[in-house]
Amino acid sequence: MRVLLDENLPLDLAPLLEGHQVDTIIGLGWCGLTNGEVLDRARGRFDAFVTMDRNIEHQQQLRALPFAVVLVRAPSNRMVHLRPLVPALLAALTGVQPGELRWVGA
Repeated sequence: MRVLLDENLPLDLAPLLEGHQVDTIIGLGWCGLTNGEVLDRARGRFDAFVTMDRNIEHQQQLRALPFAVVLVRAPSNRMVHLRPLVPALLAALTGVQPGELRWVGA
């Protein structure tokens, strides 16, 4: 699966998503773009967008997207809080459908 990590997630998370082709907003040079601009650029390039932006589901029409959005809920974006969520994140990416929103974490 082709996965795009939002800029609010650390680069160290990418290699932990084994079995997936992971790109980052930082690596693509898309930093500072609005959510709408990122989602437009991701069309046709990715199967899932992973973010911690809790407002995205209220700001964007996710059901119309040609890829899924996985929303990570953790106390912070530090790896100490994200690393325990990796198995759940990998499970969420499995079988996710375009236009679907999945939540990971509490």
